[in-house]
This record gives sequence, structure tokens and C-alpha cells, in this order.
Amino acid sequence: MKSFNEVIKHLDTSAGRQSLLGMQRGIEREALRIDEQGHLANDAHPKALGSALTHSRITTDYSESLLEFITPVNQNIEVLLEGLTQTHAYSVQNMYGQRLWPVSMPCYVGDEADIAIAKYGSSNVGKMKTLYRQGLTHRYGALMQIIAGVHFNFSVSTQLWDQLFALKLANSPTVDNTECSKQAFISESYFGLIRNYRRLVWVMPYLFGSSPSLCSSFVKDQTVDFDFEKTGKGTLYLPYATSLRMSDLGYTNKEQDTLNISYNSLPEYLSGVEAAICKPSQTFAEIGVKVDGQYRQLNSNILQIENEFYSPIRAKRVTQANEKPSEALSRAGVEYIEVRALDVNPYSPIGIDASQVRFLDLFLLHCLLSSSSYTDDSGEAEISANLNTVILNGRKPGQTLQRNGETITIKAWLVALFDELNILALMLDKQENEQNGTQDANRYQVALSEWREAVEDPSKTLSGRVLDDVVVKGKDHGDWVKSLMSAYHQQLSTYPLSEQTLQQYQDEARDSIAKQQAIEAEPSVDFDTFLVDYFKDVVSQ
Repeated sequence: MKSFNEVIKHLDTSAGRQSLLGMQRGIEREALRIDEQGHLANDAHPKALGSALTHSRITTDYSESLLEFITPVNQNIEVLLEGLTQTHAYSVQNMYGQRLWPVSMPCYVGDEADIAIAKYGSSNVGKMKTLYRQGLTHRYGALMQIIAGVHFNFSVSTQLWDQLFALKLANSPTVDNTECSKQAFISESYFGLIRNYRRLVWVMPYLFGSSPSLCSSFVKDQTVDFDFEKTGKGTLYLPYATSLRMSDLGYTNKEQDTLNISYNSLPEYLSGVEAAICKPSQTFAEIGVKVDGQYRQLNSNILQIENEFYSPIRAKRVTQANEKPSEALSRAGVEYIEVRALDVNPYSPIGIDASQVRFLDLFLLHCLLSSSSYTDDSGEAEISANLNTVILNGRKPGQTLQRNGETITIKAWLVALFDELNILALMLDKQENEQNGTQDANRYQVALSEWREAVEDPSKTLSGRVLDDVVVKGKDHGDWVKSLMSAYHQQLSTYPLSEQTLQQYQDEARDSIAKQQAIEAEPSVDFDTFLVDYFKDVVSQ
């Protein structure tokens, strides 16, 4: 592939810039339901929010109290975030006074046994979703599973693929100009994006990590290797940390360290996932699968299902009925990517803001349009070490990382990256201004400038701002979160929803319940037979 500057030069036309602007985005935001006393809600999923099994915008993740809000795919950032805000508002206004926890790390949890696993009804599909979560409980504990995050789904326009494929054909005349080879090119390019993203994944916790501190109740009696400092009533923190959510204390899985799934191509990736699903785990086998007539997990392999594979980015395609994610990728290639390395932004009532979305646009386009070499074992080790360094010490003055085996400071690396991102920002702003009839809106440049301040001054990162609030200003972590929670609750409780919008949410809640009931009314085999059929292609190695 040509260099970033060469590709940008090719795209710097009105048609090229317009193709860049045609990005599609979707957001998934997780948030715990909290009662008025500040404790984890332990009641059932509110009926007014519909069925968690079939609702398109409001569901649950691991726990019955861990809500997940999903936006439809949209090209317009303002419409995207307005839709997410409306979903938050409707939910808060129908949760009987309960609040949404506005940070990634959980609130005080007295007993893990009190964390209710999400329920999805009596259908085999619903039972399987609940059993999968039961397996996660036995494998990793319930506390890790109620850590919240934000997922960002991203794809580029058909017009951009046409431009990039034409450039590929112009430089490789032997390439077959067919739809089949074009889809292969698209998948190949998305995997190039993924490799570049993984090399730069540390940028996500550096800028957007917002969990440098947590309540000591989360650690409880665990033995941890972190040299925590303590403030307030029981706030634990690391002075230069960015995202404890992404550390060994948070959402990780040591069993998966042996998988070595390759991102060098779609076939290699699918082969690795298939092997992982079939790879037995001695540790998980000791839990048992069905004990005394009761299931404990779906199976005893390292991955019960492929969703259990923890990765900061995923290749995705919308699945058809009863289709597994890898089957969809195998059938038709990569359709979009899912970024999974984002903490909840505590300074936004919906967990993410427009400046972050615009930065992600620039960052992911840069990953797509830059050349992307394959990754070997030493490259994987470098990726892992850099990420861990930034998670624990990302704001430390003069902190260095390794780039292709050479030492470089975080600041120097970011300055070089932001200079290239600015080229993209100029192009997108130029096209947006022409399209909207404005001259100086320059919204991508403004967003980039905002986050460039965090390059020059690490205290302006999200994690720096959090520690300023809880350490410098002396607010206890729990009290600080509760004050944010109350402010956002008031804001969302009074957020105006039009009669039409309100009716749409009420209709979908009702329709989703009807859909679940229809699924449950369909003739079905017994659950044991259902599981055997679901895993018929999974052969333990």
C-alpha cells in the first residue's frame, strides 16, 4: 500500500474529501442502574424499557442492572449523539427514580452474590445468553463483569472504497477487478486498520482513559500488585494511571494470553478464533459444565463462545438469523470495526462527547489510510508492553514507549501523530464547510486542538481531570461520582422528549416484549439438544 501522504494526495479532491466524510458510526454505552441510596439496583429490568432480548436500543450486558444503550448507525454526529441522549432520557424517566452510574468502575458492592445475572426469558436463545453469563461468573467473578465501557462502531463509505480500490488497481494491474476481489480488498484494508490501531491503541487510554482511581471496596480482599496511594474515605489511585479498567485489575482474561490470534488477514483471524473456541481449558474444566443437573457454563473451552474473546478492537459484520459472528465474516467479509478500548467519559451525561467522536474519526481514518505491515511476536510484545505502560503510567513526565524497537517519548510520538491527523482534519473541514455553506466551522480542527492540549499537558486528559477532582480538590471518589450522577439524573429526568419520540420508544418497548413472547411461543427442542446443535461444529482439540 502507498504511504499515508501519497493516499491523502490522491484523495484531496472534492470527490475524495466527500468520500472521506461518508463515515458511518454507532455507539454502545454501558451504565449500571443505581438506587437512590447509591447501591447497585437488584430489581428486574424495568418493563417500560421493553425486552432486553429483542429491543434494538435498550438491552443489558452481563448483569440485570448493567444497561446497554445502542444507537442506530448514522453519518451525522449530532443526530447520533442526540439519539443516544434521547435513549438515556427515556430510560431515566422510566426507571422509577433509579440513576445511571456515570463512570466505568462499579459502585460499592457489598456481596458479589447480590449481582444479578441478566435474564432473557424462557426461549433457548434467552437461556443460552443467561447461561453464558453464568459461565463468566464462575470463570472470572461477577465484579469484573459489571465494569462499564463505551464501544464505537465505525465504517467508511462505499465511495471511499471505490477510490481506494481504483488506486489499488492503478498500482497493481494484475488485480482482478471484480466484486469478489473488491470485498477481499475491503476486508484486507480493515485488517490493516486493525493492525495500525493495535499499535496505537495506547492513545485511547492516554487521552480517554478516565479510571485512574476507584473505591477501595472494588479491591476488597484481593491481592493486587499495584502500589496504590489512598485519599479521602477510601479512594485508591495511581498518580500517573489512565485506565485501571483496562489493567489486570479490570476487564482482562489471563487464559486468553495463550491464544495468539493473528490479525494479519481475515482467514488467519478466523482460523485463530475457531481454534480458540475449540481449545480446552484445564482451569475452566475444573468448574464443571453440568453439575448435579444444573449448567454452570456453556462448555469448558477457553472461549465458551467467540464473544468471550476480549480484544480492544473487533472486525464485524451484521449477522443473519442464527449466524455466529465468525460465520458472518466468513460469508461476506468485514463490514465495520468495533473499538472497545474506551472508558465511560464521566464529564458527559451520555458517556462520550462530540469531540471524542471527531477524534476517533480522524484516528481511525489515519489507521485505515496508512500502510500496515504484518505483526510478528516481537511486535505483539511491543503492543502489549506499550499499552500496559500507558495504562499505569501514561501521564508520567518523560514516559517512553517502544516504536519498532526504538525508544520514543509518548509526547514525541503523539506530536507526530497529531500533525498527520491535522492533515485529515483540514480536508474534512474544507469539505464540511463547502457542503454546509460555512467558512470557519472547522469542527475537526477544533476537536483535534482540544485533545492536542492533552498532549502538551497530561493533566488535561480525562484521567488527569479525574485525579484533579478526587486528589487535588480532595473530593472522595464515591462522593464525586454520586455528585455527577445526581446532576446527570436531574438533567436527563427533565430532558424534553417530543410526543412523537416518546411514542416511538413506548411502541418499541411494547413491540420488543411481543417479539420475545413470540419467540418463546415457537416450537422448540429441549435446551440440551439446542446446545448440542449450536456447538455441533465445535470439536475440542
